[in-house]
Amino acid sequence: MDFKMHEYTHAVVGKVTPPLRITDKADFNDARRQHDCYLRLLRELNVDVVELDLGGTFPGNVVLEDIAIICHGIALLPKPVASGDEYKLKKIREVLKSLGQTIIDVTDPDAKIVGSDVFFTGREFFVGISETSNEAGASAVAEAFPEFPCTPIKVAKGMKHLKKYITVAGPDILCVGASKDAKELLKRMEREATFSYQTLTVPEDEAANCLYVNGTLIHRAIEEIPESFKVFCEKIDFARRSICFSELSKVSCGLSSCCLLVRKS
Repeated sequence: MDFKMHEYTHAVVGKVTPPLRITDKADFNDARRQHDCYLRLLRELNVDVVELDLGGTFPGNVVLEDIAIICHGIALLPKPVASGDEYKLKKIREVLKSLGQTIIDVTDPDAKIVGSDVFFTGREFFVGISETSNEAGASAVAEAFPEFPCTPIKVAKGMKHLKKYITVAGPDILCVGASKDAKELLKRMEREATFSYQTLTVPEDEAANCLYVNGTLIHRAIEEIPESFKVFCEKIDFARRSICFSELSKVSCGLSSCCLLVRKS
């Protein structure tokens, strides 16, 4: 593995600004506090945080993962899905360019792709095929990053985004939930994978979405994932940090959702 794949210099994030959409269940004040802790932790891991006022409402102005797929100095930008995303995309495009990223736009009119369906292990890409991402979208990822294998993986009906169930927990380590659906997803990935990985299985699916940043694993706090927290303590022998993310996780896939991690070129 190229360990630089999980080394980052910058994180692009949105400012938590009201109003809260009526349909959302997250407590706005708690979400803002959790977001502040999240940004503080990234800074402690030597990541420069670029905070953008993206307009709109919470949570759309802080859940950024779907806006761009960033790897190896390239940022793939899907077509905006929601109304109002054009402004958010414009602001993010500008800052990614300033950080030396090469911008590639998804031009295929049939392609559907969102960042939370795209999982990069450090060696290869997997794209969850679902209501939000399709085979043409997976092809766009493969074309943007031709030096890495890219495999589409069918996500079972009713399941959410791929990175809700599986993420990177360390060098060649995949963190996956223990539910039947999550295990089946992992089996499909292992059958199709070009490389082999260690697997860390966590009892609670909501614990599976982690961040591995600059040699440190970030996972959720003990009060939110008590059983999985024990697994992290027992199995991970390198730096770990835990934070509360309960409110933000109600409106996203989890820890990976609220930042775009970049290594400045």
